Formats: sequence, structure tokens, C-alpha cells
Amino acid sequence: MVRVYYRCRMRCCPSSVLHLLRCVRLRSSARRGRSRLPLWIREIWAYIRLLVHSLCFSSLTDSDVVFDSVFEPVFWTVDYVTRWFGTVFVCLVVILTGSIMVISYVVLLPLVLYKYSPLWIAWHLCYGNWIIVMISFHYYKAITTPPGYPPTEKNDTPFVSVCKKCIIPKPARTHHCGICNRCILKMDHHCPWLNNCVGHFNHRYFFSFCLSMTLGCIYCSISGRNLFLEAYNALEHIKHLDMEKPGIPVTGMGLLIGLLPPGQTNFQTPATPYTLKDKMIYKSIIYMWVLTSTAGVALGALTFWHAVLISRGETSIERHTNSKEMKRMMKQGRVYRSPFNYGRLNNWKIFLGVERTSHWVTRVLLPSGHAPHGNGLTWDAFPARKDLTPV
Repeated sequence: MVRVYYRCRMRCCPSSVLHLLRCVRLRSSARRGRSRLPLWIREIWAYIRLLVHSLCFSSLTDSDVVFDSVFEPVFWTVDYVTRWFGTVFVCLVVILTGSIMVISYVVLLPLVLYKYSPLWIAWHLCYGNWIIVMISFHYYKAITTPPGYPPTEKNDTPFVSVCKKCIIPKPARTHHCGICNRCILKMDHHCPWLNNCVGHFNHRYFFSFCLSMTLGCIYCSISGRNLFLEAYNALEHIKHLDMEKPGIPVTGMGLLIGLLPPGQTNFQTPATPYTLKDKMIYKSIIYMWVLTSTAGVALGALTFWHAVLISRGETSIERHTNSKEMKRMMKQGRVYRSPFNYGRLNNWKIFLGVERTSHWVTRVLLPSGHAPHGNGLTWDAFPARKDLTPV
């Protein structure tokens, strides 16, 4: 009917009238467009409609897909905040570790040289400087070494799936990091204290840093226990002296027998033998002991957990996937074995890069920047039971 109407109008109306009608029609449509909602509201509404349609479109949609879609803004916010706070956490680690080093050299070293025997002095100097070098070296390498990324160009590297966010092939043991916004080879987790992902090329640095920091905190906590108790008792004594009144009033017979000079009614107590420098030394010792003790407990638990994972030849992410696969195969009456578990000793040799006996000293007990075993793109599944790296 509308087409017939316009055809009749075109036949009976001249071209100028038709042009006028078209202008009126365009203006009316423009007025209707102005009365619509703002553009950003329409975009949000369109996104919500698209999201609802996408959830109902595929027959493979399950609860995990719905959960990921609904909580995507929450995940994005957490990733963004973690990425932003990464630099703050790195600065915090440097400041706290630096403060402990300053206290060790400025406060504790003079006490050690004054109180301990030459043998104990040599032990503290050697062990303390060694642990400081290990902590500094491995932390620097952990935050500056890229974890490893899969190639983005087309190649012949075998892959197990395609990343739905990067849209590139994913080799085995590769996972996508939402904070770094890219795929990571042999990803373990994203560490905010490093502001970096822990992957194939810096996993050893991360574990060595955690182990060295744990040993250093335990060393400070045990060796400084007596100093901590002395400092704590001294501060309590100073606090008790500060609460006392500056003088003791003398009345009655005391004034008559002349205990005080004429015109003085209070007996002045002696000044406290503690100076501001002594108070700062005591407080720094307490600060060091409390910080190293709490950090030693927390880092010790984290280091032990990663040591268990390394012994099993798996990462933190693979631990969850392997446990699910183990339960699934257990229901079927079968036993699941990780394809990357080469045995406890071989797992440690591969992880630490030990190929000869001397490497236990040069690559484990001393700082070493050697590359890890393999390229992180291909992995040997179910190798022979013989020693992979004979020692």
C-alpha cells in the first residue's frame, strides 16, 4: 500500500513537490533520532542483547561459559588492578629487602664483631653475603627475563589448541595470561611481586629467589632471636622509665631534717641512660625480626608447595587440570599419569639445568644465568626410564 501511494504521488505531483516531501520526511526522521537514548546507553544495550543471544546460540553452552561471560567485567577489573599494582609491589620488595640489608650491615654487624668469636664472625659474614647475592641476583633475573612466548607467525611447531583470545596456535603447556594479555610458554602463574609471569624461561629464577629469601629470613629469625628479646625488654624498660614522674615529692620530716636544699620540694631522679640512638637500634632489631619471621613462614609455605609441584613435573595450572583428569579417569577404573613427569630426580635435574656433577655447585649453589632445558615449544612425553641427564 505504501508503494502504491508513493507511485500515485509521484505521478500526480511535480518534481518540486516531491523534493519538498522528501525534505519534510528527512527532518521528521532526524527529530525522531534526536529523541532517542544517548549513544553510550544504546551501545551497552546492544552489547547486552548480543551477550544474551550468544549464550543461547550454541548447543555447547554450559555453566562455565555462562560464568565466564557474566563475570568477565570482574576478571577484567582484577587483571587491570593487578597489572597496575605490579610496579608498586616490586618497589615494596626492593624497599623491604633493602631495609633489612641496611639494618644487617649498620646495626647487626658491629654487634657481631663485638660479641661473637672469630669462627662465628666468619660464618655470619660468609653465609650472610652469600644469601644476599643469591636473593638479589635471582630476583633481578626473575623480573627482567621474559617467561617465553609462542611464535605468532606460521610455522611447523606442533600445537594442541588455538587460543581463543590471541587467535594463535598454543603449544603444549602454554596458557593465556589475562594480566599480560598474551600466551605464556609453560605458564605457572602471574606473580604480582615480580610484575611478570612465571614461565618456561624464568621459572627457575623465581623458585631460587623464593628459596633464597626463605633461607635468609629463617637465618635472620634464628640468629636474631636473642637480640630481639634483649631489644624488646630494653624498650619495655625505657617505656616504664618514661612513665615515671620526673621527681619524687619530699614532705613532712624530710623537709625538717634538710634532705633537700632550701626552696626545693622534689627529689630529682637521675636521667635515663638510654639515648635516641639506642632506641632506634632496638626498634630496628625488632622490626627486622618480626618482618623476617612472618615473611619466612609465608614464603616457606609457598616454596614448599612449588617444590612439591617441581617434584611431580607439573606447574600450578597443570596441578588443577591433572587433578580433574585424575578424577575423571578414576571413575572409569583407569590410572592417570602426567605425560611430563619424568621421575622425581629427573624432574629436578631438568628444572635446575643440571647435566654434570659440578653443576650442582656452579648452577645451583652459585648464581647462574644458564638457559633452561628445551625451547618450551615441544616436550618429550613419557621418556625412557633411564637417567635423562646422568650425573
